[in-house]
Amino acid sequence: MDRRSYVADAAVRADVFLSERASLTRSAVKKLADEGRVFVNGAPVKAGHVLRIGDEAAVEIPDPIPTFAVPEDIPLDIVYEDADMAVVNKAQGMTVHAGAGNHSGTLVNALLYRLHDLSGVGGAMRPGIVHRLDKDTSGLMVVAKNDTAHLSLSRQIAEKSAKREYLALLEGVPKEDEGHIVTQIGRDSNDRLKMAVLPAGKGRRAETYFFVEEKFREYALVRFELKTGRTHQIRVHAKYVGHPVVGDKLYGYKKQRFALSGQLLHAFRLTLTQPTTGERMTFEAPLPGYFERILQILRGESGKA
Repeated sequence: MDRRSYVADAAVRADVFLSERASLTRSAVKKLADEGRVFVNGAPVKAGHVLRIGDEAAVEIPDPIPTFAVPEDIPLDIVYEDADMAVVNKAQGMTVHAGAGNHSGTLVNALLYRLHDLSGVGGAMRPGIVHRLDKDTSGLMVVAKNDTAHLSLSRQIAEKSAKREYLALLEGVPKEDEGHIVTQIGRDSNDRLKMAVLPAGKGRRAETYFFVEEKFREYALVRFELKTGRTHQIRVHAKYVGHPVVGDKLYGYKKQRFALSGQLLHAFRLTLTQPTTGERMTFEAPLPGYFERILQILRGESGKA
């Protein structure tokens, strides 16, 4: 982390002053200010804050993100592996690949240590990654070990021949036992960290099927099948129908009954075609212990529906 401090000698906007003194563009200073990295007299400020003579203006410049991922000895549950692909059961809390604030400890770092080969189609920071799961979503992912397999697996997902099924515990019980949700999903204009259902003509088409597997008094265990793969799709659609995922810190209820580290959403089944042999293969991963424990609590309560 590089912190640079300067004393203002005129009344001027913080972004103008710091861009000149720190040799940064104004857009770069604004981005850092949005991240809480611009300070005046020790307090974080917006880029447009007007300095007074004698104010101490400071900017924190984070360390550069590596241009390639490095192997790390991280525990990894490999469900299946052959010459073309590996299927892994990703743990809740693990980021898939490096990004802002996540330069190590990712699934990619673990894969580079455990596997001898990974496809290069996704680039140096995302070797082998065909599709993703949110950090706090657990479950099955397929990883490509060569470029031919990567293209085949990517095509299967794009053409919807690969089948991805999830289990989630939802707040409340849906009125219908099964349903088909079709919306447009895009970036939330009020919060860039979130996605949202958008009006027709905006965003990208998102299609999800759901099936209620088990009902409780105030919750439901629901199976989801993705037909598209938009960012946060299941979580956004669950909120859209009025039943957010339990434990979802971004889209769920602020008041949660259970103390959880993330949403109760698990990619439990993955069906695809092996790229070389053409064999149709299905893989399953049991619910994590913390998920199963919540279900046992609910099953033990007298108010089960």
